[in-house]
Amino acid sequence: MQTTTETIKKAGIPPRLAMFNSMAGFGRISTFVALPIISTMQVQVCPVPTSVLSNHLDFPTCFREDFTPHMQSYVQAWKELGLTFDGLYCGFFGKVEQMDIVEDFLQSFQPDTFLLDPVMGDNGKAYSTITPAHCERLKNLLHYADILTPNITEACLLTDTPYKDGPWTEYELDSICEKLTQLCPGRIVITGLHNNNSFLNYIWDNGQRSTYITAKSGRSRHGTGDMFASILIADALHKADFAASVKKAADFISLCIRGSEELNVPIKEGVIFENYLSTLIR
Repeated sequence: MQTTTETIKKAGIPPRLAMFNSMAGFGRISTFVALPIISTMQVQVCPVPTSVLSNHLDFPTCFREDFTPHMQSYVQAWKELGLTFDGLYCGFFGKVEQMDIVEDFLQSFQPDTFLLDPVMGDNGKAYSTITPAHCERLKNLLHYADILTPNITEACLLTDTPYKDGPWTEYELDSICEKLTQLCPGRIVITGLHNNNSFLNYIWDNGQRSTYITAKSGRSRHGTGDMFASILIADALHKADFAASVKKAADFISLCIRGSEELNVPIKEGVIFENYLSTLIR
């Protein structure tokens, strides 16, 4: 059956999500974390690769192929098929030019909900691929976002706020969120703030703040940001309450980290989310 823009939405048909993200074959990050989680939550995922990697970059060797030269033709095929999308989720961008393609996608397909996970750095440092030009272009893309999920490092980079390794006060986090709101009119959650023996997620929803705290269940691991954003976008497409969705994501990550620690899974291999996908079934 040919899919057209006149496809009728029927009860029981999963929402359709386009996802721009890297594809790393080993290490449980990016697309290969997001896809099974979002599918389990009854959303159809349609990936657009931004780069293809054998594994994430914390391993001593890695095959990496930039997909930028092919992305425009890839998306053009969807245009010619007349596909429609209920949502868009964007993660890691390897090059500034990829954000131009995303902006064209937004204008062409006009998805109802856009979640942007601004993957730029961690622990107070930008990743080696993140240049000032990358950061500035990403700020422009934020204007389209309905949901923004930076960690504290990324929130600092986007707002030119000095990073500190320590507890953040409510006043400081409010100030960052107010600056982010000038760039992104949607909902914001600053993820994974360390607070003694717990993690805090700081939620900013149309000027209304709230927090959700989970006890630390183990060491920080690769892919947890991808997991968090995946749960939020899937819930958003099902019109779930935003604060409840943040709670679900934080609790799921805590569960997966605990299980990974109990089984002594190496840090570089991420979290064994596969064992707990059934808890996300709607």
